[in-house]
Amino acid sequence: MTAPSEAPELSDTSAPTGASGAPIVLRARRWADVDAGEVRSPAVIVVEGNRIAAVNPAEVPAGAAEIDLGDVTLLPGLMDMELNFLIGGPETPTGLPLPMHGVQDDPAYRTIRATLNARTTLLAGFTTVRNLGLMVKTGGYLLDVAVQRAIDQGWVDGPRVIPAGHAVTPYGGHLDPTVFQRLAPGIMPLSIGEGIANGVGEVRACVRYQIRHGAKVIKVSASGGVMSHSTGPGSQQYSDEELAAIADEAHRAGVRVAAHAVGDRAVRACVRAGIDCVEHGFLASEETLRLMAEHGTFLVSTTYLTDAMDIERAAPELRKKAAEVFPRARSMLPKAIAAGVRIACGTDAPAVPHGDNAKELVALVARGMTPMQALRAATVTSAELVELDHELGRLKEGCLADVIAVPGDPSRDIAVTQDVRFVMKDGRVHKNV
Repeated sequence: MTAPSEAPELSDTSAPTGASGAPIVLRARRWADVDAGEVRSPAVIVVEGNRIAAVNPAEVPAGAAEIDLGDVTLLPGLMDMELNFLIGGPETPTGLPLPMHGVQDDPAYRTIRATLNARTTLLAGFTTVRNLGLMVKTGGYLLDVAVQRAIDQGWVDGPRVIPAGHAVTPYGGHLDPTVFQRLAPGIMPLSIGEGIANGVGEVRACVRYQIRHGAKVIKVSASGGVMSHSTGPGSQQYSDEELAAIADEAHRAGVRVAAHAVGDRAVRACVRAGIDCVEHGFLASEETLRLMAEHGTFLVSTTYLTDAMDIERAAPELRKKAAEVFPRARSMLPKAIAAGVRIACGTDAPAVPHGDNAKELVALVARGMTPMQALRAATVTSAELVELDHELGRLKEGCLADVIAVPGDPSRDIAVTQDVRFVMKDGRVHKNV
């Protein structure tokens, strides 16, 4: 697998954490050493600026501001590698959820909605996310890049966002918004800048467009999907040559590629094309999972949605696909764990509501991971996927000060990650209850 040469840049815009820029000392009963796979006691973490300066030092800096969090466990900020802030989220005054793919929402409205979803996700303890693929007509604007910039500049609260811009998809592909809406021909023409690309030349141009306008990861629709009126979920939608061109174009720019791939053939084609990460992989065979492990291809399995996704209002043919695919997806993940596939945490929110992201960790444990393995999926492995494991995913000197607190001991009960009491991102406290 071709490895990109450059990692995304991180902003360093946080305000000082303590009074007059003084260090902050976080105290708690426990902390999670994710590398060692252990929860240790006690926890004393010194934060200076936006970085962790020390863990359990012999002495703390004079004049530091202290926050005693009591009987909680400190964790690195959690990470969600598959979500979309531009859809789903806040409820209408009537209590009905907003439509996921409504064509009535203009880009400005969607962007405002995204800021609310971003804040909800941050307060749930997820301090870094990948926003994977706009599926709406925007006139070529990359709305998730705008949200990322607003968060980085401190205008709104939210996680660190790694944006994909528009998903690269063929005519009639899973992420073609006209397919989601079942629109008649000519109703909503879409451009290469909005992700619609066919053939090697167009997919290269589409990748270049997303990167030119700020995408830090490329999303490609490699197979059909469950919740769209496209080809069958197992079908491969881009040719081997097109997939290889997408991977090559992104990697030469130092950007990784994530592929929506449900079917076994499509997953295998992605691995052979050098694509870095498979989203879902629901129908992957044991042979393909072994190939993923051999190539070091990441899997973001989005397994909780196969238990909890609300499909009651979906069209009958979509409910039928879900009934066929979701049970097979649930049985795939234990095989991926056994094969040693590198599994990162992702929810596909709003398929799972924004803010319920930690339920994915519970599902990973239900499929066979230990609680500490699930925590690793949502921290170290996810940080490795976005090539930021030197900065994120650990409570370690020199890492960015992304720290959350949960009650109890998550190495014994992973469900406590759903009850986040404290959130610090980049050295700034966003939640303390």
